[in-house]
Amino acid sequence: MIPFSPPRIDQKIIDEVVDTLKSGWITTGPKTKLFEKKVTEYCGCKNTIALNSATAGLELVLRWFGVGEGDEVIVPAYTYCASANVIVHCGATPVMVDVDPNDFTVSVDSIKKAITSKTKVIIPVDMAGLTCDYDAINNLVNIPEVKNLFVANNDEQKKLGRILIMADAAHSFGAYYKNNNSGALTDITVFSFHAIKNLTTAEGGSICLNLPDSFDCEALYKYFSIMILHGQSKDAFSKLQKGAWRYDVIDAGYKANMTDILASIGLIEIDRYKTDTLVKRKYIFDCYTKAFSKMTWAQLPVYEDENRISSYHVYLLRINNITEQQRDSIIQKIFDKDVSVNVHFQPLPMLTAYKSRGFKIEDYPVAFDNYSREISLPVYYDLTDDMIEIVINAVKDSVFEEIGI
Repeated sequence: MIPFSPPRIDQKIIDEVVDTLKSGWITTGPKTKLFEKKVTEYCGCKNTIALNSATAGLELVLRWFGVGEGDEVIVPAYTYCASANVIVHCGATPVMVDVDPNDFTVSVDSIKKAITSKTKVIIPVDMAGLTCDYDAINNLVNIPEVKNLFVANNDEQKKLGRILIMADAAHSFGAYYKNNNSGALTDITVFSFHAIKNLTTAEGGSICLNLPDSFDCEALYKYFSIMILHGQSKDAFSKLQKGAWRYDVIDAGYKANMTDILASIGLIEIDRYKTDTLVKRKYIFDCYTKAFSKMTWAQLPVYEDENRISSYHVYLLRINNITEQQRDSIIQKIFDKDVSVNVHFQPLPMLTAYKSRGFKIEDYPVAFDNYSREISLPVYYDLTDDMIEIVINAVKDSVFEEIGI
């Protein structure tokens, strides 16, 4: 069986993790802080906080910005549930909008129509490695008619004076938009370093700060570093220093810190990311595109255009003129040929948690159409040429068996 997306665990990573284990310091410490600096340097953002998941990062930012009951947060209907779950956790209302039929990213026109005086945050979601149109989104929240709608309820909201843009960039570490790196494209960006991501720390994520100069991003870094450790004013590493045992708890925080064991994996991954990992992933994308461009039934994913270069995270192949049931049958036939594939994603209004909150997939026709015809193909570093050929043939044969072309 060809797996879908196993992590790259080689001797370099093993050696770095062993070095951490032997160091006697395995929780948040010097390697976590070094990883934060490397992410900041790579992305070109102002500061980075490493934590245990992207989900934690999304919720922490919402809570810092004061999002709560009575507020609305705009999110695409086509995303993983984490993007919306954090809104619900904060007591706010997720306002879902449809996506672009071409590239799966959120429709800026749909965002504009959804903005009200209750809107506090927009969460654009980068899909499969391709960023959203951040110039259009950033410009949207700054036009007078939209800014005038914004009602600030606390000091942070007053300081910003408009809707906050928080990018859910779980898929797009290493992507480019107009020659700028993902992570520095809008106010705040949240990355995932989960096991299936291009750059993994097994579990993990980060908050990348790029707020206007009216915000002190160094002070915010310190604030978030405290809030991800129960609100405790010193982490365990700092408390080890001579006579530094005393600490305070400034607020009821969370347990969301990254550990040095996890950061060890990330340190190796980020050092070879641009020159090795992304090169291999692009090669796999190009192989699939070359093979399927000859097929009349294939709708190929966008992963490069005049403004954007993907991080090549997921290859979103769509099959033309089929039903959801036919897509499911094709997937089963591919699995029967010992090739693992996936679907990214089931739109939120199709899930019980959001259907029960009144959302209907019929209100998001583009999201449903994209989903109903989509099959995600394996993309990972150790995928060989022979394995790529097996995947391609399994897809071609399975489509032919289902629809006869």
